[in-house]
Amino acid sequence: MSVALWIVAILLAVVFLVSGTIKLCMSKEKLGALLRRLGGRAEETGAWTRDFSPAFLKTIAILELLGAVGLILPAALGIAPILVPLAALGGVLLFAGAVVMRLRRGERATIVIDLLYLALAAFVASGRFGSWSFTR
Repeated sequence: MSVALWIVAILLAVVFLVSGTIKLCMSKEKLGALLRRLGGRAEETGAWTRDFSPAFLKTIAILELLGAVGLILPAALGIAPILVPLAALGGVLLFAGAVVMRLRRGERATIVIDLLYLALAAFVASGRFGSWSFTR
């Protein structure tokens, strides 16, 4: 089980790292254009970026980058490993916000990936808070 938790945590860290880096390094307009190109549906995909300010998008990016670091480094270095399940819990909150945003926008087709990531983050949080905690 510990190996599964590590694999999922690494996967989530990569997702957070890529997503946070893209959001941090691109302007709001370029981000929306990139998401439209990657998504296939020209109108729907990436349109959510228009609903948020550039500062809010940068805040999400910083939270994602902190989540990437928090999922791996504390346990790998043995320094404050309680941060791992807290970072996973933060991921749950971020993805829950993404699900709510997509429901409000009526983007039911694109909600599946957010629900998958939410479930993976919840798996890591429950496993690392529970019987597979680093602090035991």
